[in-house]
Amino acid sequence: MDSNWNYPTTIWVGEGRIKDLYLACNQLKFKKPLFVTDNDLAQSQMVKEIIKDLNQKSLSINIFSNVKGNPVGSNVSEGVEAYKKGNHDGVIAFGGGSGLDVGKAVAFMSVQSRPIWDFEDIGDYWTRANSDGIAPIIAVPTTAGTGSETGRASAIVNEQTGVKKIIFHPKILPSIVILDPVLTVGLSPKLTAATGMDALAHNLEAFCVSGFHPMADGIALEGMYLIKKWLTTAVKDGKNLQARSNMLVAASMGSTAFQKGLGAIHSLSHPVNSLFNVHHGLSNAIFMPYVLTYNKKKIEHKIIKLSKYLELKEKTFDCFLNWILELRIELKIPHKLSDVAKITTKDLDKLSLMALEDPSTTGNPKKLQLKDMKIMYEHSLNGQLF
Repeated sequence: MDSNWNYPTTIWVGEGRIKDLYLACNQLKFKKPLFVTDNDLAQSQMVKEIIKDLNQKSLSINIFSNVKGNPVGSNVSEGVEAYKKGNHDGVIAFGGGSGLDVGKAVAFMSVQSRPIWDFEDIGDYWTRANSDGIAPIIAVPTTAGTGSETGRASAIVNEQTGVKKIIFHPKILPSIVILDPVLTVGLSPKLTAATGMDALAHNLEAFCVSGFHPMADGIALEGMYLIKKWLTTAVKDGKNLQARSNMLVAASMGSTAFQKGLGAIHSLSHPVNSLFNVHHGLSNAIFMPYVLTYNKKKIEHKIIKLSKYLELKEKTFDCFLNWILELRIELKIPHKLSDVAKITTKDLDKLSLMALEDPSTTGNPKKLQLKDMKIMYEHSLNGQLF
C-alpha cells in the first residue's frame, strides 16, 4: 500500500515508511530537530532505534517527552524552552494525539510572544500570531484515532482553569506526515478500540454538522466505511497490517473532514477529559449514541444516507444506532459515563457550562443551550437514550 499523497499535506503511507524519516528531515532541511513524544514511547525500543538511525545519519536529535495523556500548557512551555535551548530547527511530533498535539504546539509557540491561550480557535484569534518562522513539523502517528497529523490545531488543557482549549493556526499543519502501520502494531486492543472510536466520532460529526462542504462529507463517508470494515479486525488481530493501515488512513481522513466542524460529542468530551482525565476516544465513544439520539430530528436524513453507504441491512436511523451500540459492545466500550468517571450531580453544572462554551458546540446540528448539555450528561450517566 505504499503511496505518496498531497492532501491536505504531504503524506507518505505504507509499511516500513518510518525508514523514510531521514528523507523527510532532509527535505525540510532539518539538521537538529526536536523529537517530541510521550515518556512511555521515549523509553521504547522502537523510538531508541529511530533515534539511533537518525543520529547515525548525522542528525543531532534531542528528545522532549514531558507530555501528559491529556496535555497541559506547561508541557508546551517546557517543550518550547527545550526547543530554544537546543537551538533546534524543526519538530518531529511522534506518538498518539498527546505527542502530536504538544509537538505541533511547540513548533507554533517557538516564535510567539503572546500566551498560547490567545490563539484559541475562536473567530480570527489565529491572526494574532507571528506567522514568520513557525518551525516546520514532521508528524508520525502511532495510534489511529485523533488524526492530529492532518489537523491545524492542538488540544491543550489550561491548568489554571481546567478547560481544554483548541489552539488553531493554519501553519500548525505538519509539512510531512508518515503513516506507517507497523508503528501501531503494539497498541493494546483497548487503546485500539478507543482510538478507533475517536476516528469514527471525527468522521461522523464532520458528516452531520450543518454547512455546505461536499468535500468534507465525501471524505467522512469513506472514512466511516473504512472504520466499519477494519476497526474490529485491528482490535482482534493487532498484527493485521492491512487493518492497521486502513485505520491510520481513516483517522487522518477524520481530521481532514472535521475542518467542516464538530459537535456535542466533542464538546461533552473535552470537560470530562480535562477534569477527570478520561481518554478522549473513550469519552467520545460513550457520548456518541446519546448525542445521535438527541440530534435525531436534525440528522436523520443524513444518517439514512450514511446507512446506505455503509451497506447496513436497513437504511434507517435506528439501524445505524443499533450498529453503533453493537460495535461498542463488541469493542467492550462502556455504555455509561459513570462506568469510567466518578461524576456526581454536583459536577454537572460546571461540566455543562464548560461544554456549552466549547468551540465544538457551535457546529452541532441542533442548537444547544445550557440545559441541553446537562440533560445529555444526565442521560450518559444513567444510560438512558433519548
